[in-house]
Amino acid sequence: MKEYQIDSVDEKILETLMKDAKKPYTEVAKKAFVSGGTVHVRMRKLEDAGIVEGTTLKVNYSKLGFDITAFIGIYLEKSVLYDEVIEELKNISEITSIHYTTGNYSMFCRLHCRDTNHLKDVLHDKIQRIDGIERTDTMISLEESLARNIKLT
Repeated sequence: MKEYQIDSVDEKILETLMKDAKKPYTEVAKKAFVSGGTVHVRMRKLEDAGIVEGTTLKVNYSKLGFDITAFIGIYLEKSVLYDEVIEELKNISEITSIHYTTGNYSMFCRLHCRDTNHLKDVLHDKIQRIDGIERTDTMISLEESLARNIKLT
């Protein structure tokens, strides 16, 4: 199967929807100077090509009572344990992203907790009990100053 090549119309559609994924295709079409049907067809092609992977909500976790955002650097006992450890980490609902990394850590996770006691419980009772994890480093975020998509053009 030939790889899908995006063009300037696709880029305009993506840029518009990355700013506001709820924007109706008719409004996106006006910004891209195409029809609403064209936006629909292009979005289907972008999804089929794996360029667009669904839509998500950006949630303000602190307004839901999760006041702590933390990053956990995980050291594995052996890198061959990655697959086993990742499956266990996926079961911890407080973890919202996991990255397999180079550098000091084998893995790097973002998680959200209600308070420091909740964070301590997640670390002690869930993460650090997983076989294959040697140790962890925890960093608490004081503020997220920037969260954005990259600019395509």
